[in-house]
Amino acid sequence: MAVRLKTKWHSSRRRRSRGAKTLEDRASVVGVAVWKIAFNTFRHMEDEEFGFASDRQIMDFLNEMICFLVQVCDRSVYGQIGEAERREFMLALAHHLAKTVESNYLDISGPGKHGQRFVDLLNQRVGEYAEFEFNPGSGEGYGFRRYLGERLGRVMAASDSKWVLEHVMEIEVPEALKLLRRTINESMGLALSS
Repeated sequence: MAVRLKTKWHSSRRRRSRGAKTLEDRASVVGVAVWKIAFNTFRHMEDEEFGFASDRQIMDFLNEMICFLVQVCDRSVYGQIGEAERREFMLALAHHLAKTVESNYLDISGPGKHGQRFVDLLNQRVGEYAEFEFNPGSGEGYGFRRYLGERLGRVMAASDSKWVLEHVMEIEVPEALKLLRRTINESMGLALSS
């Protein structure tokens, strides 16, 4: 999966005069990467001939993938930055992604509370993913990856769910995590193992 991710700021004179990057700036960079990784996961699965029946199904797929990647972000920065900074970063990341989801839903289904529905889903998934072990650097837990595969399998049940679980766990998740770790490392200045 070839994904071009911006993880560094251009060092123009205008940018240098603004000072250090805030957690909100860094969350925005990670948020763009999360969206791109989720979208490219969808595109890769589509190229592998997994069927998507509707725009709504695609957005549901993206939302589940984004929720998973947000959980990875949270667990990756846990213990690497202070608790107050982690909270600020995660709130800014969720806010950025809610705006992105809102904008994309607006394009396909018109006005509505799409961003709030995404936040509600994200909050629900936080509790569900909390049940699973995840160890950044030594490989994420099997249950963590499997849960994503099950969620995506349910989203795709109307079209093509037979091999979704295995494909997601074995092919999509490792590539997505590699890209996300690189983004977190470079944008947050952390040293997470890839």
